[in-house]
Amino acid sequence: QVQLVESGGGLVQAGGSLRLSCAASGSIFSIDAMGWYRQAPGKQRELVAVIGSGGSTDYADSVKGRFTISRDNAKNTWYLQMNSLKPEDTANYYCNAGVRRRRLEYPTTYWGQGTQVTVSS
Repeated sequence: QVQLVESGGGLVQAGGSLRLSCAASGSIFSIDAMGWYRQAPGKQRELVAVIGSGGSTDYADSVKGRFTISRDNAKNTWYLQMNSLKPEDTANYYCNAGVRRRRLEYPTTYWGQGTQVTVSS
């Protein structure tokens, strides 16, 4: 099995910063894309940022220039550095990844349990 565990959420004032981490463990051969999503109360889950296996990145327009996604392949860990946080960034943040458990296996998507980020005004 594969487990994804997020950490780093919390309460921060507007304009502050937080760094989220997601660590994958278990039976892992390789990880393709790694991503961060968020879901605010009453809203649909939305993509925040994604990083491909080669390091290419993409961001939601609402976080461009403020958030940075990065990955450490040796540790099967990826990060979301969040700067200049706004109250509208308040949400439960989830990490996900496309994981290959064997070399020729098609990747399976796994999700973390979520970590709460609250930005006060």
